[in-house]
Amino acid sequence: MTGQAVKTLPAELPSQRLLPDAAVALAALAWLAALAWARPLMLPDEGRYVGVAWEMLQSGDWLTPTLDGLPYFHKPPLFYWITAASLKLLGVHLLASRLAPLLGAWVAAMALYAFARRWWDERSARTALAVLLAQPLFYGGSQFANLDMLVAGCITLTIVLLAHGALAFERDGRVPRAALLGGYAAAAFGVLAKGLIGIVIPTAVIGLWLLGRRRGRTLRALLSWRGALVFAALVAPWFIAMSRLHPGFAEYFFVVQHFKRYASAGFNNIQPLWFYAALLGLCTLPWLAWARPTLKRAWWTAPGRGAQRGLLLSWLGFTLVFFSLPRSKLAGYILPAVPALMLLLADAWCSRHPAGVARSASRTWPATALGAVIGLGVVGWIALHPARTSAELAQVLREHRLPGEPVWLLEGYPFDLRLLASLEAPVPVVDRWSLPQTRARDDWRRELVDAAGFAPRRAQDVLVEPAELAARLCRRAVNWVVADEDVAWKYPFLRRAQVLASVRQQTLWRVDTASPALRAALNCAGTPSAGSAGR
Repeated sequence: MTGQAVKTLPAELPSQRLLPDAAVALAALAWLAALAWARPLMLPDEGRYVGVAWEMLQSGDWLTPTLDGLPYFHKPPLFYWITAASLKLLGVHLLASRLAPLLGAWVAAMALYAFARRWWDERSARTALAVLLAQPLFYGGSQFANLDMLVAGCITLTIVLLAHGALAFERDGRVPRAALLGGYAAAAFGVLAKGLIGIVIPTAVIGLWLLGRRRGRTLRALLSWRGALVFAALVAPWFIAMSRLHPGFAEYFFVVQHFKRYASAGFNNIQPLWFYAALLGLCTLPWLAWARPTLKRAWWTAPGRGAQRGLLLSWLGFTLVFFSLPRSKLAGYILPAVPALMLLLADAWCSRHPAGVARSASRTWPATALGAVIGLGVVGWIALHPARTSAELAQVLREHRLPGEPVWLLEGYPFDLRLLASLEAPVPVVDRWSLPQTRARDDWRRELVDAAGFAPRRAQDVLVEPAELAARLCRRAVNWVVADEDVAWKYPFLRRAQVLASVRQQTLWRVDTASPALRAALNCAGTPSAGSAGR
């Protein structure tokens, strides 16, 4: 096996190091973080996930993620742990909120660079790193505070480490233990980042690659009981703890949020089968001309590169097919395929323009610069034209609300409000929760109703029916109410309340139940408890 494999790998490798240079690593991190502070959290995703992490920090419970105080098990906890730790150490600001995706992108970029330098050459590695960092989808994903880039980084690291182990085995007859155990650990972090795809995608990619090359012996060499112990030691404690603390967790997390979400059409973001192929093509447009060599069969079987190129094909192909099959699609899901695609294009360019050819290096920068400009432009445009945010209302609440005065949300849940307004207690949300269609829609209502199933007693204080609102408002001297303009008309008492702020069709009222007019509108009886009525 070893003698046969040597024919397909370079006789001398350009670099025996698997770790990137410190200067390259720092430059890549600085580039990825350059605009991470420049725009507010986008709703719903960024507000939701950073908000859950902030709740974890406020409650001191680092085991159970919560959404408005209710157990939230859509995703595992790694993103929340990283973000909560970042908010604690660095403070509550935008850059700290986006540390998890930044780390995911940086890990993916550095892993790809180190792998390409080890099994291609320095020039291919630097070209791959440059085009990956400039690719608009990858650059934007690195600054978007959700789980997609974090799991993409874990998947990339897993594939790179296991592929390095496989290639080393075929060359030297042994798998480096550090790479092997590191691959199992990276897979564990991938599972903790977003669930089963953290192990399913790397396993399928490596398996298809090796079996397609009839390297069953190499595949068996990657099976490690020590690695399995490392994986279990990292993954099992949290899942066991949640299963013991919250009956029904395993079925909800694995069956509903994994298998049903993958196979069912009852979720949002329905897109056609070709969506990800078109998205990758559009975001990689400046470099698509580089792909011309890949159209020739001889390029894929070239001596010294055939094995590596086969890996990239398996990596890109399986990931694209895996995420294209479900009807529900979001742009960030396809991020694990981007490193493979960009290394493939860099390899194609460098093989067509050998080192030393006049001006060959200078011809790479126009496409890369164009991709970087597009990425910067999109992020900059969003920063200058922010989508809906609760920042302005949150500032008013921080300035005028006294501790203990309740805040009420009417038929809406702005995920960023508790974080931005520093509301330590869960915020009651008023809606028609008893209606069957509430659970049928894939939106914030369904998330809260699902979470309420794990803490029904706690949910009684958080999920409030409209008929209960007046009586609850009457208990306190001062309440704060947030609602959109299109639902405010359903609550006539708001016409007698004081408007403190109105931003982007979202309004904040101060409801002073010491006012005779408001008490009459609410049909209050007796005297409310003390508050800030005189403020």
